[in-house]
Amino acid sequence: MNTPWGDLTVADAHVHFFSDRFFRTLAKQTGDESADVPAILGWERPDPDPAILAGRWVSELDRNGVQRASLIASVPGDEDSVAAAVAAYPDRFFGYFLCDPTTPDAVERTRNAFARKLKGLCLFPAMHRYSISDPRAAAVIQVAADRPGTLVFVHCGVLSVGVRKKLGLSSPFDMRYSNPIDIHPVALAFPKVPFVVPHFGAGYFREALMLADLCANVYLDTSSTNSWTRYQAPEISLRHVFRRSLDVLGAGRLLFGTDSSFLPRGWNRSVFDAQCEILYSLDCPKAQAAAIFGENLTRLLLTS
Repeated sequence: MNTPWGDLTVADAHVHFFSDRFFRTLAKQTGDESADVPAILGWERPDPDPAILAGRWVSELDRNGVQRASLIASVPGDEDSVAAAVAAYPDRFFGYFLCDPTTPDAVERTRNAFARKLKGLCLFPAMHRYSISDPRAAAVIQVAADRPGTLVFVHCGVLSVGVRKKLGLSSPFDMRYSNPIDIHPVALAFPKVPFVVPHFGAGYFREALMLADLCANVYLDTSSTNSWTRYQAPEISLRHVFRRSLDVLGAGRLLFGTDSSFLPRGWNRSVFDAQCEILYSLDCPKAQAAAIFGENLTRLLLTS
């Protein structure tokens, strides 16, 4: 892709795969399984075949010059959709899946997901109301630890699911479980597992930096508009966030992401452009930009 540094190979570490099953799950939660959720939201209805939806995303990546993307199954139990997308386009996608470790079959589902060549275990402690130090979480993380070339994604900080708000669905999340510091003993216990904290900690930026400074296996992803900065002092801009992240972690542990999700909007180019502008203004060398915008992610996930 053409960038201020010249041509770079771009890999997006954070794209939600809103499958047909995703929308059917939301419809069920509204109490009306026949509800046409995409129409209510004004979004494109995905084909029931996830491989066809994956093809739509390939077109989006091609149109924007993006080489790869990590697709996230955005409801528990939707591993099959992302696995089908990865199987259809193995050179374009990495697959992540959302896991609730408090469910009885969590370990089995995690094993099965990794066996189907998915690469990222996504944990949302605040959403599912558990501590990341819970033994049930450790059990699924252990499955990742046994699979080189995988990572554990842990959402921290502010958690607001816009689609749920638009549908009038409650979000009984528990912020007590959203502090990145909670990951510290877990990252130490699994030193070979890469832990990814998205959105720079989503409001817990200081804590995310402390965690990453203490644990060399912790990475931050840069995804979304990072609107959480409005909770910080006025001088704490996204430019400041990038500068401090580079100071503490270095370029080798930052993963570019957009948090793209629905169609027809598709790949969120504005997030990429904004982050390019910031990093270029910070005199980030081309080699570091190449690492952030793609090389770090592929290095982590193409190990095996």
